[in-house]
Amino acid sequence: MVATFWLCPGQGAQKVGMGKDLAERFPAARDTFAAIDAALGLSLSTIMFDGPEDELTATQNAQPAILAHSAAVFAAVRQHPGGAAVGAAGHSLGEYSAYVTAGALPAPEAAKLVRRRGELMQKAGEERPGTMAAVLGLATADVCTACEEASQRASVVVAANINAPDQTVISGDPDAVTRAGDLCKQRGAKRVLPLKVSGAFHSPLMAPAANHLQLALERAPFQTPAFPIVANATTELVKDASRARRLLADQLTAPVRWVECMEHAARLAPEDGLRFVEIGPGSVLAGLLKRIVPGANVVSLGTAAEIEKFLSEGAGTA
Repeated sequence: MVATFWLCPGQGAQKVGMGKDLAERFPAARDTFAAIDAALGLSLSTIMFDGPEDELTATQNAQPAILAHSAAVFAAVRQHPGGAAVGAAGHSLGEYSAYVTAGALPAPEAAKLVRRRGELMQKAGEERPGTMAAVLGLATADVCTACEEASQRASVVVAANINAPDQTVISGDPDAVTRAGDLCKQRGAKRVLPLKVSGAFHSPLMAPAANHLQLALERAPFQTPAFPIVANATTELVKDASRARRLLADQLTAPVRWVECMEHAARLAPEDGLRFVEIGPGSVLAGLLKRIVPGANVVSLGTAAEIEKFLSEGAGTA
């Protein structure tokens, strides 16, 4: 039987109405949203379903909203037949969702953690404003060289998200990001797109947030994951709670090494094969995976219709 590898998206895929059809169609999803609302002490699901958009896109709401959507999809499909899971990975905040799939962290506790994470990232961005930009059509090595040349003693920029061989997000002080973007264009980048973010995520500018997040992670009720999680920061297979806590804190200042994570995940395929199942809003990770691992077997589950189709096909038992 084909094995399963869970993929969990990160911030940016949120939109008003997300998850509403799941709550209407699947009791397990509805219960997941209710448990997360209770844990947070606010109706996150109302913000997800009805907006307003500016409230949903605020970092401290967007992050738990993405996680809640992923957790609700997982709740709807987890009991149905399919190949055993051999691992999971999540992009940035999605790494918390990945630990939910492995039974290492209850969804309500994970939602509290990512809301705290969002608050800390927002605060760090206010105290030292930063920004991010996506560099398209240029090899990661060239982007890293541009970042090194653009960084100065008091103004830094780094490669923050290595999403595909020719798609890298840079992050840092605004002037350094601008300089690096110009250098990337000189090196042949097709486009450099500024991102609407509230800070320089996955860069040294997030160090204050990482220090405070570590305290929250130490208090969280982590358990040993049922299967390994591929860590963003190091691409290693994480199999114990203490290591998970450390790497989730490190993740705020380290790059998301997504290309290597997916290459590592593909090597977990057993003899019968491996299917990647993206759970949450959108299909960004499926698109990236096809560019990183050509021919990868992947399906995206974010809507009730997609889940129903998945279940009607036997959840991929063939």
